Amino acid sequence: MQLKVDQLSGLCRMAALGAGASEEMARALAEATVNAEAQGNRAVGLSHFIDYLEALEAGRIDGKAEPVITRPALAAYLSDARKGAAHTGFDRTLDDLVKAARLFGIALFAQKNSYTCGALGWFTGRLAERGLVALAATNGPALLAGAGSTRPVYCTNPISFAAPVAGAPPLVIDQSSSATAFVRIREAAEAGESIPEGWALDADGKPTTDPAAAMKGALLAFGGNRGANIAMMVEMLAAGVTGANWSLDAPSFTEGSESPGTGLLVIAIEPKLLDPDFEQRAAVQIERLQRQFGVYIPGRSGAEAATQAAMQGVTVSRDVVQRISEFAARHVG
Repeated sequence: MQLKVDQLSGLCRMAALGAGASEEMARALAEATVNAEAQGNRAVGLSHFIDYLEALEAGRIDGKAEPVITRPALAAYLSDARKGAAHTGFDRTLDDLVKAARLFGIALFAQKNSYTCGALGWFTGRLAERGLVALAATNGPALLAGAGSTRPVYCTNPISFAAPVAGAPPLVIDQSSSATAFVRIREAAEAGESIPEGWALDADGKPTTDPAAAMKGALLAFGGNRGANIAMMVEMLAAGVTGANWSLDAPSFTEGSESPGTGLLVIAIEPKLLDPDFEQRAAVQIERLQRQFGVYIPGRSGAEAATQAAMQGVTVSRDVVQRISEFAARHVG
């Protein structure tokens, strides 16, 4: 199906309302999800939005949760999501976080007790659009084996970096510590397809290309122990610093009625206080990397895809739209 971006946003908003979300949460989830889909990041796009809807229905997300936001230091904001979505507390803090970063040169947002946050680049990218350099880390239920282990101890533990670039879309890097995203394993299982070697282990700790066996075992980190070390670093930032659940202690994000209670840490930096010409220098450097050395620039293709989607619409799965529409019909009714 070909749908316009505003049609998708409206449908997702209605579906979230139908699943029990507040108006504020419904808009935030719809905006973040449709943005990911429009940029071609479908692993955390509409198909993942169904996870949000089912989590709202089951109680893994409290759709009426009111985050409690405190300021333990002038440049630090701490949010207790109170079992709600990760987006609400950040959205409420965004303007203040930007002001603090511009005033002090650096500011941070720490959150605990939320559902998983989907596209992590959504958080850093919005700060980069406001001229800030941003770094973010988040965790979730254990899915990934640690260095020397065959059992899951971390989530896919994504990390994201974004920076403003003069005359161009922000540089946005958003990647997991695992060799692939969990949702890709699940999609392969649903489609009856095999997965590449090096992605996962089965329940006995043996390498597998069977996605169903992988879902009962553990994902593998990219780059072996080095990737697993990055997952540990993300875990300490996202769960340790914020006071959120360690991945080992986080309930499932797809089953049961308990929130995974995960964490999110976002650091915002005002580069102009250190180098007033940062954005221009970044633009020149990125142009050099791309033109002279053929370097792929993260964030560029997504921004181009989003621009095209705004004009031509987005091609989406009819089955996924049908499932989302079922939730939307509850609100209409």
